[in-house]
Amino acid sequence: MIKRIAILCACAAAAAPALAHGADRGEAKATVAGKVVSIDYGRPTLKGRDMLAQAEVGKPWRMGADAATTLKTDAALSFGPVTVPKGEYILTATRLDADKWQLNVLANTQERAKVVDIPLTAAKVKDSVEMFTIELTSEKEKGELSMAWGTTALKAAFTGK
Repeated sequence: MIKRIAILCACAAAAAPALAHGADRGEAKATVAGKVVSIDYGRPTLKGRDMLAQAEVGKPWRMGADAATTLKTDAALSFGPVTVPKGEYILTATRLDADKWQLNVLANTQERAKVVDIPLTAAKVKDSVEMFTIELTSEKEKGELSMAWGTTALKAAFTGK
């Protein structure tokens, strides 16, 4: 009997991760200046909510669900006068006012010290995006980061070195 209980407990423990409910993970990837740039993020769905409208002004938003959103870049990325050195980072976004956002690039360490803030351009999208989506597009040394959810897209252009 004890052996059966041990086997049942082992089976339940092995199945738990498969049964856990979490958001899908997404990856945005591009080659910029011949080097790989990628973002790994959670993809929550709106389910009738307007989540970006609920973001508090001045409070960082984790961007996605479950695990932190991460940026890995083999190239130094310049967003106008702001540069993100090659490396691995945590990304958050902060709403500065009704239609003004910034991307926060944090060190991928336990302290998560801020590396830089990048201004984002907000725009309305024609068709509502149900699942949070990050895209990276590129052409040679130039690229664009775009995040869309609901009827809002947040974007930043960059160059790679």
